[in-house]
Formats: sequence, structure tokens, C-alpha cells
Amino acid sequence: MRTVPLDAIDRRILAALQENARISNADLARAVGLSASPCLRRVRELEEAGVIRGHVALLEPAAVGLPISVFVQVTLERQIESALDVFESTIAARPEVMECYLMTGDADYLLRVVVADVAAYERFLKDHLTRVPGVASIKSSFALNQVKYRTALPLDG
Repeated sequence: MRTVPLDAIDRRILAALQENARISNADLARAVGLSASPCLRRVRELEEAGVIRGHVALLEPAAVGLPISVFVQVTLERQIESALDVFESTIAARPEVMECYLMTGDADYLLRVVVADVAAYERFLKDHLTRVPGVASIKSSFALNQVKYRTALPLDG
């Protein structure tokens, strides 16, 4: 994806939307020092350029019955394009996989999986992850405590 040049007003708009995606356009315009119409135009331009990918509600995992986070390192038998494609398309279809990254280092992929309990993770592991063709090894680490979690990107500079 190409980088879109952002001026100071764009950055203020993005910072405000990261803090509260439900802010009204009038309040957003006031917060960034614009009138409503130019502010709305800029927001739409940022959306069209792909800078703003969407607007979401952030849920508390434990409140919706998903208190367990597992970080999973997956190594494939071979790092060829077809094996990567099969793994990625399979993982993309699994709702419990919140994030998946192709990595450098010891493992080929790092996943963040959320589940209700250890038994649910075991089912995911046995019924899905171990059945992906080409998986050579899986190493799981359970998060004990979330020390820091942010969704807002640092935009100051």
C-alpha cells in the first residue's frame, strides 16, 4: 500500500477518530479547527485513500466469553508460495484467529487466538490448526495478563 501524505489537520482528525469513532462530524470539526463541510470532505478522502479502513466497536473479550489469548508460532514444512497460500487462506477463515503475521526468525507465522477456555483452544488446535496441510510444528503460549493493548497508532510525527 502506498503512503498517503498527511498534514497536521489530517493527523488531528485521525487521532480524534482513533479515540472516538462515533464522534459527530460537528464535534470532530470543532476539535480539529475546521468547519463541518471541509472536515467531512477530509474524512471521506481519508476513507477513499484507504487511510481509514473502517469504524469498529472494541469489545472486552472477557465480557463476551473469550478471556483466553493464545500466541501461536507455526512453522511450515516448506516455505513455498503454494504452502503459504493454503495456510493463509485456511487461517483467514477461522474466527478465533484475531491476528496472523508472516514472520522472520524461528517460526513462519505468529497468530493471536482468542478462546473461551483451554478446552476450546484444544479443539481449535486438533480440529483445525493441525489439519492444515504443510504444518510442521506448533508452539503455543498462553497470555497470563495483558499489560498493554492499543488500537490507536502513534501519529505524532
